[in-house]
This record gives sequence, structure tokens and C-alpha cells, in this order.
Amino acid sequence: MDYITPELMLLLPLAFSAGLIDSAVGGGGLIQVPGLFSILPQQTPAMLLGTNKLSSICGTAIATHQYSKRIQLNWRMLYGAILATLFFSVAGASAVALLPVQYLRPIMLVLLLIMVIYTLLKKNLGQHPVDLKLSEKQEKTRGLALGVGIGLYDGFFGPGTGSILAFAFVKLFGHDFLKATAHSKVLNLAANVGALGLFGLQHNVLWGTGILMGLSNIAGALCGTHAVGKYGAPFIRKVFIFILSATIIKFTFDTVKLFLA
Repeated sequence: MDYITPELMLLLPLAFSAGLIDSAVGGGGLIQVPGLFSILPQQTPAMLLGTNKLSSICGTAIATHQYSKRIQLNWRMLYGAILATLFFSVAGASAVALLPVQYLRPIMLVLLLIMVIYTLLKKNLGQHPVDLKLSEKQEKTRGLALGVGIGLYDGFFGPGTGSILAFAFVKLFGHDFLKATAHSKVLNLAANVGALGLFGLQHNVLWGTGILMGLSNIAGALCGTHAVGKYGAPFIRKVFIFILSATIIKFTFDTVKLFLA
């Protein structure tokens, strides 16, 4: 049964922290998902993942709105990317049963290591926008490709989606970290909506718990976007490196544990 419990009181500060971190550069799932699995062990993994999506959508929607008021978003590119993300996030979530997630973990670990090392070596990466002189067609093509890739990944697996998106927008479109994060929130929201739709149809969402966590997630997102607006791209770059490092540690621990099991 889905109702307010003492366990929920433990989840609310976790949801706040997740919203705070996620609004800055992504990675809220590193806090929220383990928290749900630890505090509500009696629920199925699908139910906990669906509840996480509901909570995350609330904070991500607010963060997207806050960023859109400050940053000019490239909607001509984003429209196609949003549709691709929505469709392929559902496809990714549907494919979970076809390929065990553990096979993806080592690949993602290598990718994240490359991203954090590259960011540390390129000290000016994402500090200032770079004009890549992309045509409108090139922007739309890159947006579609990004939507397909991130939709599949987020629906199938998910951890680190926001950080991967931010890095991709810096490299593929020449954005600084502030603008990249603003654009990444839009696609992150689309991916969450697609996955939540599937979880909802399968009755794998604790709606009461998810909504209350979502309100806490919103409060965290408002604090996070305020900090981003105040400190800008250099602040996001530091948070980005921290979140990537935390993700790598978690992936390494989980991968070793799987191979030793």
C-alpha cells in the first residue's frame, strides 16, 4: 500500500539533495535510487525505479523552467531531439529484459573515466561558448542522434544521464556548461517522461510516495538553479567533475561486486 510512512521521512531529505545536485549538472539518481532501494527493500526494483522517475520529473521540470527563463534555448534543434528521446527511452525501458544491465556497466565505466580525464585536462572546456559554425541541419542531426542515444541509455540503465548530456552539449554544440546544462534538462525531462509512462502503464509507481518526494525534489531544484545562476559555468564545471567522480566510484564498486558474486 502507498501511504505516508516513517520511511518516507527519510526519503524526503534524500529527494531534496537529489534535486539540488541534479538541477546543477545531473547525478541526482546516485542519491535517490540507492536511498529508495535501502529504505523500501520490500518493494520490487521496477516499482522503486518508477517512483524515482516520478520524483525526478518534478525537480527536472522546475529546473527546466528556471533555466528557460535565463538561457535562450535552441528549440529548433530540441524539438526533434525531444521526440527521439521520448520514443527511444520507452524502447530502452522495454529492452531491459533482453540484455542484462551488468554488461553495460563496464562500458559506461570506461566512458565516464574518459569524460572526467578529458574535462580535467581541458581546463577551459565548457568555461566559455565556442562557435562550431554548425548549420541548422547539422544541429538538428546532432540533436536527433543525441536524443536516440540518451533515450536508449536512460530508459535501459539511467545513472549519469544528466552528466553525459551536459558533456555532449559542450562537445557537440560548443556550449559552455551553463547553456549545456540548460539544454540537457530538456532532454532529461523527456527521457524521464517516456520511462515513467511505461512504468505507469505497468503499475510500477508508488504515486503518493513519488509525489511527496517530488515536492522535496522541487525544493532542491530551486536551490540548485539559484546557485547555478549565481556562480555560473565555473561552478557547474566543478560540480560536473565531482558528480562524474562519484559516479565512477559507484560504478567501480557495483562492477567489482557483480564479478565477485
